[in-house]
Amino acid sequence: MSSALVSYDDSGSDSDDHDPEVEMKLPESMLQIVSAPQVDATMVRGSSTFKNSERFIDVKNCKELQYNPKFNELYRPEFGPSNPHGQTIGKNFLTGSLEPAYMSEALFEYQRKNFHAYGIASDPSTGAKTDQTVSKPGSSKTIDDVKLSGEKKKRKRLVNDDPADIEGYKGPWAEYEDEQKIARPTEEEQQELIEILAKRKNVHAGGTVNKIEEEFKDRATLHIKDPYDYQGRSFLHPPHDIDGVPLHKPDHIPNRCFLPKKLLHTYVGHSKPINAIRLFPQTGHLLLSCSADSKIKLWELYNERRSIMTYHGHRQAVRDICFNRHGDRFISSGYDRAIKLWDTETGQCIRKFSNRKFAYCIRFNTSDDSHSHYFLSGMSDKKILCWDCRSGSIVQEYDRHLGAVNTVTLVDGGRRFVSTSDDKSLRVWEWDIPVDVKYIADPSMHAIPAVTAAPNNKWLACQFMDNKIQAFACMNRFKLNQKKIFTGHMVAGYACSPDFSPDMSYLVSGDADGKLFFWDWKTTKLLTSFQAHENVCISTLWQPHETSKVITAGWDNLIKLWD
Repeated sequence: MSSALVSYDDSGSDSDDHDPEVEMKLPESMLQIVSAPQVDATMVRGSSTFKNSERFIDVKNCKELQYNPKFNELYRPEFGPSNPHGQTIGKNFLTGSLEPAYMSEALFEYQRKNFHAYGIASDPSTGAKTDQTVSKPGSSKTIDDVKLSGEKKKRKRLVNDDPADIEGYKGPWAEYEDEQKIARPTEEEQQELIEILAKRKNVHAGGTVNKIEEEFKDRATLHIKDPYDYQGRSFLHPPHDIDGVPLHKPDHIPNRCFLPKKLLHTYVGHSKPINAIRLFPQTGHLLLSCSADSKIKLWELYNERRSIMTYHGHRQAVRDICFNRHGDRFISSGYDRAIKLWDTETGQCIRKFSNRKFAYCIRFNTSDDSHSHYFLSGMSDKKILCWDCRSGSIVQEYDRHLGAVNTVTLVDGGRRFVSTSDDKSLRVWEWDIPVDVKYIADPSMHAIPAVTAAPNNKWLACQFMDNKIQAFACMNRFKLNQKKIFTGHMVAGYACSPDFSPDMSYLVSGDADGKLFFWDWKTTKLLTSFQAHENVCISTLWQPHETSKVITAGWDNLIKLWD
């Protein structure tokens, strides 16, 4: 085999004159087998090492397969790692077997708190039951100084489990040793408690009232220099120099009203969203507004259109306001669970009313002078309360609603009133009778957060939460008029109060986008709409003696006058 091999010279010569004697004189170490790869002799069948090897399957001991195995089954290992637990672990979880963690969550949290508090904790790498500790770098405590112990000293009980001892038997109710049944603070603790209570009451040790109490003290701020004219008349008297507007005639109604087209004035003064606006009764020359900034403001509607007075008294946002029959007094309700009676001219808080519930709506009885000292309040506890301003007590209670009362509207000359609630119902009440005379509810009805009575006292415009305004006839039978449905605006989630024009030709309302909508009352057709506010237009009022003056209030902290 070696004679057949040929060695070529490195010189690269192409001559065929080779010396056969030189070729035969090559050393045997340079002669190698290159025609076959290197084979391990231990893997040859028949050897002793092949029999003991576990890498190959013995063909003689193999069983015949009765099915076609999958690819993964062919390459599945026959021998795997030994089970460290010494037993087979079954499937105890949805995706396999779940083994217990090295350290429980309670133990981990305990050691973490110890590490942050004392700078040491048990070393988890050495086992949870060991006494070795790990200290925080830079800590003064070392492993040798502090040694954690898992045992806690238990309090000993005065045990007496002898049932024969009837008087001394304690059983599981045994007391602890050194247990004090009456805990009285020491003199130092008592002094600390006194200081804490004094801070909560915002009162100093000398007894002077804090600045916070002075801020919410019932007071009023006058913004004009001349509250009285040359004849001694206050700003409550209507002006007589307004051309074409007979403010001194309360029964005057314009022959025909028109839609407003431009912005006349913007009242700026509130720092938070406005919740309600009210016109001065009969004349409408003054405007009262309440806001979420816990303030109430009185504005001029004519002449210079100034801010006349600001009333301070509520600790939180003011929800609703209402004038009495003559306008010399008004009431306000806020989210501080208080109802307050104010003097409009002087700004004095005359009386406070409260039953520790929220008053969502308040209305004076403006029918006649004999009932002018009564007012109604719709409360958050599903009740309607009738208050007497003279005594400050509750005269009557109307408790039939199943949810918080949203609106209270007087009809029929004050002899009856209508209330709406979160229970998606409308109830009609007789004055001084605590049982509703009519109940209107339907599965298709939505909640009614705003109701406005028409100038002729024949209709009620109800703002439904399904973006519709529907009218109820309130003469004899309180019946829903299916033809009087006004749509097109978006008011879901907001109590946008609508209003009528003095001649009953138009219906106006704001919506959640700050737009102002005008509908024709007879045809229910949407006439026009425009952007009035940047945020929710919560309230709209039509001046009762004007042909086209409309006041709007929005959640952009502004009150606007349109004409």
